[in-house]
Amino acid sequence: MTAPVFVVDDGTRLRPGTVVLEGPEGRHAVSVRRLRAGEQVVLTDGAGTGAYGTVAAAEGKDRLTVDVVSVRTEDAPAARITVVQALPKGDRGELAVETMTETGVDAVVPWQAARCVTQWKGERGAKSLAKWRATAREAGKQSRRLRFPEVADAATTRQVARLLADADFAAVLHEDGGVAVPLATAKLPDAGHLVLVVGPEGGVSPEELAAFADAGAAPHRLGPSVLRTSTAGTAAAAVLLARTGRWS
Repeated sequence: MTAPVFVVDDGTRLRPGTVVLEGPEGRHAVSVRRLRAGEQVVLTDGAGTGAYGTVAAAEGKDRLTVDVVSVRTEDAPAARITVVQALPKGDRGELAVETMTETGVDAVVPWQAARCVTQWKGERGAKSLAKWRATAREAGKQSRRLRFPEVADAATTRQVARLLADADFAAVLHEDGGVAVPLATAKLPDAGHLVLVVGPEGGVSPEELAAFADAGAAPHRLGPSVLRTSTAGTAAAAVLLARTGRWS
């Protein structure tokens, strides 16, 4: 097993020497994981820096003292992958964020598509966004990432179109083999920003497809089967991660 990952507070400086982990993360390490002196741990800021060391002491219910031996900073990937995720029903949004984080997506943009049954409005929308962000953080830790994906504010179709227009590669996942080309054979840049759009269960509307096409995003398909909105982003990201060399 690789060493467990814990997230430090924003003000904690990661450096060789003694670092103290407290608060919710300290409580999880001491009271839930029950870590003890001598065990290996990794502390991260979630932005690419990781501190590697051993537990020196576990005190009380929420204080872990770590002897950090080395610190390394992970460079941002040359090919950065963003998934625009239409809002699924129920808790399938958190499932999508969890699996995309584990796979290696760099950013997730919630999208209020025309055919979305779920609506993010007011307090409910704020709570849902907070759940997505918490899911990305926890999945980042679980998958031993040092750089967690950013979960942006919910975007409108117009905002998504602007994001696609600025991308180095943009694709809308589409099930129609008559109009969509295989993502597995699409021409990709060696580096830059790659953006995938995942529509809702009801599909991307013709008006949205037209707007995205004007922004430079063509329809692409994955394979012969139709994936749910909560799994399509993960599958498509895996294709890009393999083809851009990030999984080599």
